[in-house]
Amino acid sequence: MKTVHHPATSRGGSHHGWLKSKHTFSFADYYDPKRVGFGALRVINDDHVEGGMGFGDHSHANMEIISIPLSGRLRHGDSMGNYGTIRSGEIQVMSAGTGVVHSEMNDDDENPVKFLQIWVVPNKMDVAPRYQQVNLVELLQRNKFNQVLSPNPEDAGVWIHQNAWFSIGEFDKGVTTTYSLRSTLNGAYVFVISGKVVINGNTLEPRDGLGITDTKNFTMDVIEDAQILVIDVPMSF
Repeated sequence: MKTVHHPATSRGGSHHGWLKSKHTFSFADYYDPKRVGFGALRVINDDHVEGGMGFGDHSHANMEIISIPLSGRLRHGDSMGNYGTIRSGEIQVMSAGTGVVHSEMNDDDENPVKFLQIWVVPNKMDVAPRYQQVNLVELLQRNKFNQVLSPNPEDAGVWIHQNAWFSIGEFDKGVTTTYSLRSTLNGAYVFVISGKVVINGNTLEPRDGLGITDTKNFTMDVIEDAQILVIDVPMSF
C-alpha cells in the first residue's frame, strides 16, 4: 500500500469576500505541480458562499462535476433547463460533455451555504450534457461506507461517465471498518469531512485527504465520530 497525506492546512485557497474556498488540488490561481489531481480525480473544492451570493453563469465541457452540500441551500440553474435547490443529504451530478452553462447561488440571503465540488475526468468525451440530483437519506446507513455514485445508471445514487465510485459514511468513535476498492486499476482518495480517523498509520482530521494506491483494501479506525467521503477512481488519467 502506498499513501500520500494532504493535511487540510496544506491546501490552496481563494478568498473573495463572499467566497471562501479551499482547494485540495491545483485550481484557478493555486498551482502545485505535486497536486494536480489523483488519477481521474481533478478537483476537490471546499466552498463557503455567503448569503445571497454565488457563481453566476459560467461554462464547462468534458468534465463530470459533482456537488455535495454540507449545510445550507445551493440554487442551481443551467442551459439544459434544470432549475432547483440542493441541500445537505443530497448529491448533484452534471456531465458537462459537449458544453453546458450553469450558475450556483446561495439560496439563503442570510446564512452561508457550504458544499464540496468535485471534478472527475470522464472516460467518454463530447457526450450529451446531463443533470441528475438524488436525495441520499435513505441510502446512508451509519457505520458503513454507503455507495452514492457509480458508473452504472441502474445503481442507487447518481452515475457518471467514468469507472468511479463515491461512498459516504458517518461513523461512531471506536468503529473499525474496511473499504475494498472496486477495481485493481483504481486508487482511493479519502476525504475527512469531520472527525478523526487513522488509516495505515496516518491520522486524518477534518478536511484532510489521503490518497491510497497499490492495495485491494484499507482499514480505518475511527478515533472521533467522523463523516468520511471515499472517491474510488482509475489511476491511469
